[in-house]
Amino acid sequence: ARCADGAAAVLRLRGRTGTVRELPVETDGRDVAFTVPHTGPVDDGDHIWDVYVRPAADAPLIRVGRLLDDVADRKRVHVYPRVTVGGSGLRPYYTVDNDLSFAVTRAAE
Repeated sequence: ARCADGAAAVLRLRGRTGTVRELPVETDGRDVAFTVPHTGPVDDGDHIWDVYVRPAADAPLIRVGRLLDDVADRKRVHVYPRVTVGGSGLRPYYTVDNDLSFAVTRAAE
């Protein structure tokens, strides 16, 4: 899908209905970039956020993932480190379905 006016990154808190955060995106119509703030909606404890893109204001959500190469199981191959920002640890990861999510944990005291 090509991005148009109203495109956004959408974070959906796993396991809690209705908890969604929308983030502005930078797009050239094809590629999408966005930044997840390390304060506010993502720093309030131990949670998993699933990542989606809405390519236009009236478009359905598309789960962010990677499928266009020969890596069948990204969860085991692409392992990213946890980083501590403020009072939280954040770690992006691929799910068993090769979709992008990130875990937020309280930083060790």
